[in-house]
Amino acid sequence: MTMKKLLLTIFLLLLPCVSFGEGISLFATDGCSVFPDGTPAHKSLWAHCCIAHDIAYWQGGTYDQRLAADKQLEQCVAQVGEPEIAQFMLAGVRVGGSPYFPTSYRWGYGWPYPRGYKALTKDEIKQVQQSLQSLELLIKSILQQLSDR
Repeated sequence: MTMKKLLLTIFLLLLPCVSFGEGISLFATDGCSVFPDGTPAHKSLWAHCCIAHDIAYWQGGTYDQRLAADKQLEQCVAQVGEPEIAQFMLAGVRVGGSPYFPTSYRWGYGWPYPRGYKALTKDEIKQVQQSLQSLELLIKSILQQLSDR
């Protein structure tokens, strides 16, 4: 793993959850939550799959959107060569990711608890897009600073 990727991963893992009042908090990820990010030989093999999954879980939405996000996680992990682990992870997120559990990795964790399954309004979609754009700009700025060193 390059130094840039390592620092970016550390940054994303340590990104604080700052709330915008009753709106969505800034995106935060802990990688694969209570599951390893990869194998002992390749410690972050499927971490990118979990971060993409966390973006979906952070913003929440309907039951069908959660099911699609969980299946995308399974497909992503299978594509890195770990189909059995992918199935195990799918079972774990289906059981443990309920929006009704007061966990930091529940469906819709970016919103105040409890939210449940609920389609995002136009205003909420705008909040999600603005938060992700801000995060993207921050990451680009950090990467630029690292490349200038």
